[in-house]
Amino acid sequence: MKVFNFNAGPAMLPTSVMERAQKEFCDYHGTGCGILEHSHRGKDFQAVLDHTNQNIRDVFGVSDAYDIVYIQGGASMQFAMIPMNLMTTGAADFVDTGTWSSKAMKEARLFGEVRVAAQSKDTKYDHIPAFDTWKLSEDASYVHITSNNTIYGTQYQDFPTTKAPLIADMSSDIMSRKVDVSKFGMIYAGAQKNLGPSGLALVIIRKDLVGRTPEKVPTMLKYSTYTENNSLYNTPPTFGIYMIGLVTDWIKEVGGLEAVEKMNDAKAALLYQAIDESNGYYSTPVKKCSRSKMNVVFRLPTEELEAKFLEVVKANGMIGLKGHRSVGGMRASIYNAMPLEGVEKLVGIMNDFRKNN
Repeated sequence: MKVFNFNAGPAMLPTSVMERAQKEFCDYHGTGCGILEHSHRGKDFQAVLDHTNQNIRDVFGVSDAYDIVYIQGGASMQFAMIPMNLMTTGAADFVDTGTWSSKAMKEARLFGEVRVAAQSKDTKYDHIPAFDTWKLSEDASYVHITSNNTIYGTQYQDFPTTKAPLIADMSSDIMSRKVDVSKFGMIYAGAQKNLGPSGLALVIIRKDLVGRTPEKVPTMLKYSTYTENNSLYNTPPTFGIYMIGLVTDWIKEVGGLEAVEKMNDAKAALLYQAIDESNGYYSTPVKKCSRSKMNVVFRLPTEELEAKFLEVVKANGMIGLKGHRSVGGMRASIYNAMPLEGVEKLVGIMNDFRKNN
């Protein structure tokens, strides 16, 4: 039975990518060495790194005004690195839309003043605050947002223009749609949802911001260490970089971000339709204007029915649908690699379950 993985992360990757990686795991391009065994200083891995960098520029529309680097520690490491490097005025603005933005704020408070420009905590993070309600500071070093919220199922539908550099944690929706990168001072993302394996963060940072870092920041926590050495100051996460290269190859093969966005729109529309047309049997707390196309959260009438539903979907080859432990319910993570077939099967089970329970 084919299994569809709805986990929030690490998440499923395209089948063709996994098959290619499997083939090259033991023998990369006829070298007799697996991709994991190649030296990061060798010409074979240098070619992988150059290819991955160029793919990101091509697919995501990253201009030469930005550096692309790969940093271990995932997005959570960036919660500390960003204020260490960029909070030069002693303060930064944050928009609090969930658990991950709250964690980023917690780390930033170790280095300066955190100013909450807008928040949806008061309504249990059920929406993204409208831009015209944001109270931005004149002297903020940057404005930090989380573009998609895996736990609460909200997502920015557009992005504002800000005076201070806009920094976005795009861990759970990077390369799921076209984005105007020029609006941002920095974009970062943990790789384990739409890009590759866990433990690696992709960082896209505007070159003029790199030089802001105070001298006393440790070497491995300076962005300049990575930008000046093309992520090769020490041994980088070579396999993760290789996998991002394969995933971005796949994005190109299916038609680029325009095609990917259409597929994601279709999957999300189908799933939300099943929820909205269930006469309240399935419900989502998220306001329609902020619904995520990556993480669809919903509830059933009782926790007993939710437990039974999880048993039914698992028996039908669908895993990872249990909601985050902090909120309960269901969560269907339908990242780029989730095929329409998987969502169609889930919707079919949802409809049958509702009729029979």
